[in-house]
Amino acid sequence: MAKRDYYELLGAARGASAEELKKAYRTKAKELHPDRNSDNPKAEEQFKEINEAYDVLKDADKKAAYDRYGHAAFEGGMGGPRGGQGGGGQGDFASAFSDVFEDLFGDFMGGQRGGGGRSRAQRGSDLRYNLRVSLEEAYSGIQKTINVPASVACEPCRGSGAEGGAEPVTCPTCSGMGKVRAQQGFFTVERTCPTCNGMGQTIKNPCKKCGGAGRVEQERALSVNIPAGVETGTRIRLASEGEAGLRGGPSGDLYIFIEVREHAIFQREGAHLFCRVPVTMATAALGGEVEVPTIDGGKSRVKVPGGSQTGKQMRLRSKGMPALRGGGVGDMLIELAVETPVNLTTKQKELLREFEKLSEDNNPEGHSFFSKVKTFWDGMKG
Repeated sequence: MAKRDYYELLGAARGASAEELKKAYRTKAKELHPDRNSDNPKAEEQFKEINEAYDVLKDADKKAAYDRYGHAAFEGGMGGPRGGQGGGGQGDFASAFSDVFEDLFGDFMGGQRGGGGRSRAQRGSDLRYNLRVSLEEAYSGIQKTINVPASVACEPCRGSGAEGGAEPVTCPTCSGMGKVRAQQGFFTVERTCPTCNGMGQTIKNPCKKCGGAGRVEQERALSVNIPAGVETGTRIRLASEGEAGLRGGPSGDLYIFIEVREHAIFQREGAHLFCRVPVTMATAALGGEVEVPTIDGGKSRVKVPGGSQTGKQMRLRSKGMPALRGGGVGDMLIELAVETPVNLTTKQKELLREFEKLSEDNNPEGHSFFSKVKTFWDGMKG
């Protein structure tokens, strides 16, 4: 039976580039893999055919010979590439399949493409630090010193992990790849090198202080500039102040997350502040002035209009919080709370009763409410 055309087997056009051939092979390999076609008795044979085809077409010399002479290029009389060795069979299957092994199964193996292994130096982890500040500190901004426990570069080995700062040597097991391969039937299984743990290099004489890691645990004192206007959730990034890299790798970053503590007097909403101020019944009724605090430590006198009710708000311009990174200053809103007196004396009670008799027409809101109630009850009776 005549062999099928290699390009036809892969579903690729003649003249296809190496990348196009690889893509076509990858698609066919996924489609025809025996493990995915247990109910197809021909799957294994078809899988061998596409591997034979790709083994020839991925090699520039073999491909050129095949394009010129077809299958005859690898038969005894033509003296094809590699001393007339045919492109078929399983002889070069592992070589062909390993080129796309990581494309098919790399995500499951956690490997890296390209076979270069891991770099000896690894970047350090980023760190998070939660910092609480008062509302006053958030208003003015502040310089704070924080103590951060983290890994820092080992001084005796200068971060290399080797005694005296000597350079690591190439791992003899994986030849610097960081990975080793083992053939298991049709599969080439790739694993992390057990000797160097994927680093690609080993240290003959590890540093006594860090044990070869190139970093040690140490608490550092850092000065942090907290800008005016920060809010809960504000994040400040300090580049290269995170955990030191492994064996001389770059340090990670330190992220400071701000939490502004609740205030006893002021409530914050963005750049605006709210302050609930109690006023006496007399002040609310007759009008007057109240003295209120401001976040900068100062005082402001606020006029209370006569007849003010609980919940009435007055605005103090530019007495709120500064916007982060410039953008103006918010306002401060004063909310009145009319206070009912308690622990009245006999005289005070008598005066209030007398006042109540004389103030039937001085409570418009109450009069309106009870008129509506009367109408409601009359409607229910009807």
